[in-house]
Amino acid sequence: MLINQFKLNKWIFFAVFLLALFSTATQAQTLSLKGKWRFKIDAKNEGLKAKWFSTILPESVNLPGSMAENLKGDEITLKTQWTGSIYDSSYFYNPGLAKYRVANNIKIPFWLTPAKHYVGVAWYQKDIQIPANWNGKRMVLSLEYPHSETRVWIDDVEIGMQYTFVVAQNFEIPSNIKPGKHTITLQIDNTIKAINVGKDSHSLTDHTQGNWNGVVGKMELQAGSPIYIEDVQVYPDLKRKMAKVKLQLKANGNSSSSGNITLSASSFNTKQLLNVKPLTKAYSITNGTGTLEIELPMGDKIATWDEFDPALYRLNVVLLSKDGKKDEKQVQFGMREFKAVGRSFEINGRPVFLRGTVNNCEFPLTGYPAMDVAAWVRIFKICKDHGLNHMRFHSWCPPEAAFIAADLIGFYLQPEGPSWANHGTSIGNGRPIDQFIYDETNRMSKNYGNYASFCMMAYGNEPSGKQVEYLTKFNEYWKAKDSRRIYTGASVGGSWPIIPNNEFMVRAGARGLDWGRRPESMSTYAKQIEQFSVPFVAHEMGQYCVFPNFKEIKKYTGVYRAKNFELFEEDLKDHNMADQAESFLMASGKLQALCYKNEIEKALRTPNYNGYQLLSLNDYPGQGTALIGVLDAFWDEKGYITAKEFKRFSNSTVPLAKMPKFVFTTDELLAAEVEVAHFGKQVMQDAKLSWTIKDETGLVLSKGNFAPKTLPIANCIQIGEIRFALNQLKKASKLKLEVVINGTEYANDWDFWVFPSTLPPINTEVYYTTSFDDKAKEVLENGGKVFLNAAGKVVKGKEVTQTFLPVFWNTSWFKMRPPHTLGIVVDPKNPALAEFPTSYHSDMQWWEIVNKTQVMNLEDFPKEFKPIIQPIDTWFLNRRLAMVFEAKVGNGKLIVSSTNLSAYLKGVPSAQQLYYSLQKYMVSAQFNPKFEVAFNTIKDLFETPSKQQFETFTKDSPDELKPKPKTNK
Repeated sequence: MLINQFKLNKWIFFAVFLLALFSTATQAQTLSLKGKWRFKIDAKNEGLKAKWFSTILPESVNLPGSMAENLKGDEITLKTQWTGSIYDSSYFYNPGLAKYRVANNIKIPFWLTPAKHYVGVAWYQKDIQIPANWNGKRMVLSLEYPHSETRVWIDDVEIGMQYTFVVAQNFEIPSNIKPGKHTITLQIDNTIKAINVGKDSHSLTDHTQGNWNGVVGKMELQAGSPIYIEDVQVYPDLKRKMAKVKLQLKANGNSSSSGNITLSASSFNTKQLLNVKPLTKAYSITNGTGTLEIELPMGDKIATWDEFDPALYRLNVVLLSKDGKKDEKQVQFGMREFKAVGRSFEINGRPVFLRGTVNNCEFPLTGYPAMDVAAWVRIFKICKDHGLNHMRFHSWCPPEAAFIAADLIGFYLQPEGPSWANHGTSIGNGRPIDQFIYDETNRMSKNYGNYASFCMMAYGNEPSGKQVEYLTKFNEYWKAKDSRRIYTGASVGGSWPIIPNNEFMVRAGARGLDWGRRPESMSTYAKQIEQFSVPFVAHEMGQYCVFPNFKEIKKYTGVYRAKNFELFEEDLKDHNMADQAESFLMASGKLQALCYKNEIEKALRTPNYNGYQLLSLNDYPGQGTALIGVLDAFWDEKGYITAKEFKRFSNSTVPLAKMPKFVFTTDELLAAEVEVAHFGKQVMQDAKLSWTIKDETGLVLSKGNFAPKTLPIANCIQIGEIRFALNQLKKASKLKLEVVINGTEYANDWDFWVFPSTLPPINTEVYYTTSFDDKAKEVLENGGKVFLNAAGKVVKGKEVTQTFLPVFWNTSWFKMRPPHTLGIVVDPKNPALAEFPTSYHSDMQWWEIVNKTQVMNLEDFPKEFKPIIQPIDTWFLNRRLAMVFEAKVGNGKLIVSSTNLSAYLKGVPSAQQLYYSLQKYMVSAQFNPKFEVAFNTIKDLFETPSKQQFETFTKDSPDELKPKPKTNK
């Protein structure tokens, strides 16, 4: 049994400390190579021919570190050869952005800007002193996370070349290298060569971590026995309470050896430490190699690993040869079985629903992944605080520290091969990448396969090529080789072909919100997944954009600068809206959170749905700047939703309310069906659920209790129905329904609105018109009041597509594919909205008013002009938009609406109520517009196109916008 939750943080800290101590103790004979290294850039790739390994390199850098961290490389210019696709070249041509294309003020919008950039060959060199007592020992040079191809010399003898994105590179030191002074020289090359994983792969692209050159992890020389344990792989067998241990043994010089292997194990993060009885077996090595399989009984009482109780063991393997040579190796593992059973995931026989996020390798301070356990513990703990239990690594594999941390926290991982084989490369066409994917995934399995958190694996992301043939064989290979995890060929969008032997699906097609129709909480994704007989996980769910948080700029104190944010902020100022940046962030953020809530709840109420992978919980700073996270790139909150609030709808147990709509009238009845998705640690016996309906003052209007019910580990658990007559309400109201599982943290809530079914007439002399005609001009010149319903008449702003949903991913990457807006911002205290209950942002009562409604571009209006209802434009263009505004025109007063508002609307209570509120405002003494606007300026909205038009200047497109191939091969 694990420690209690309130002690978790202390135990995690203690476990991380023990791991560090353990690492030091088991590698006592090591020589650290961190510190100052000599250095030289080899831009012309002439160093090999000139034998730079036998010269003294003239410059210096500190390692571990990247060239950019050491301020080595090239200055950023418009001609910088980036590693990554650009689908919107307007930056290079747009006259309005010319000031960001001049020397000393280069600000690119596509991704973060590193201090220096370099793609090519670089040389690193260090003198070392091999201790005298290492004579006769096996020596290994270990470099964790070089990027990417590394060649190594000891003095002037080349000892090897390795190329990998996924594991440490280990080089055997020749046995004839004697103790004393020697020189290590590294040649590191980060160019894409014959093995092309794809320039947008997160293992190397400038969209995320950057294509850096250097070594960023542990760097050390290790000494040990010439008879040694090459590899240890542990295969848990829960049913038999066994751990099958597979050993690879080696002897230098192809010699032979025999002796004994002793296995022992103990738990180290459980409340009650469990010790496994040691077991000794004989071994033999012939011609330098030997193998051994040992079944280690784990005892009558075993501690299993999962998200709730992440119990871990440390296996100690000791080799003792007959001639007295000794080697020792420790392995961390968990007793767990993660399987696909029918259409469900199971952990140790219990159903699992994966609540995940995609990790895109965003590390804005360093430009490369965190290499320490504590940093990854922080990331996974933040995810857990938001109710998540799973992480997919998009086309990259994290360092070992991530697996160690995920084991400690209890987090299910899906690392991938380091490839997005698209955009200039492909799989299954006989290219070098075909074998490289097998090599890399084998390296991942060998180095990280014992970690309990390593539960799933894919080749990588959305490939092109003969993918069905290639990935089918890939799956068969891995299913036959290693049963400790489950496999899917690739993580893909909905248009990619289905790989028939996937053990689980990670694909789109069953995600998104159909808010072209009235929002509700009844529908499911059942029809979209009925074709699959294996577990289904939604690929890259969400991708709802939020306006940039310019306060984030000051956080970039490392190797990167947020020049993209700086550009967007200055452009917003140039469009006279600098003072609205914070309100745009908060309002768009509230809409984003609403979208995530509704999409996650739809997944949770879908039968046979097995999980989602958000794209993502935190922002993605590349691909045009994709601000799709409720957290920023530093995993910090932005201010519009807390982890506690998010967890209410993304937890292991979530109450759900099925409602046909969120806007009602007073002659209707609220009928909501309540169900629960419960994927907790165990069946919840006799759960007691209660509900309340409150108004905005907190007054309870109705409440009730459901009969106690035992909750199995499943979703779609029916609880009961809530019925509430709305005729007791006398005015437009916002209400909140909350459902709670009593005595637990599990609760959820939904806002809904009730408007009067009939509205009193307003005696008014306001001239209502659908055309800004001569009569309107006459009324205004005579000091009258005009309401212009301009729905469908807008020309200046016609190019802007507004829906209730915000921008998807971002408008730059998708070449201004609609929608273009990020919700609306309003002042809830504006007297024009006094009869329309609203906060400062979009919410469900705005749907029928906002969705598919034209907006007006106020580019010629006074600089300080602010509309009543203001759509928030994509930050790449920052157009000042309006949906409803007021102005003094001539001697009169005017309100213009580009959404359809009138007294005769049927079945659109929100629009009726908003029009009623505006009409009451227009006949009140408070109707006194602040700004004066010329009649022709307003008329021009319906006659002249916008001056600012978007042009991508780029022919290529992201995969989602390309024509789909006719064949699935």
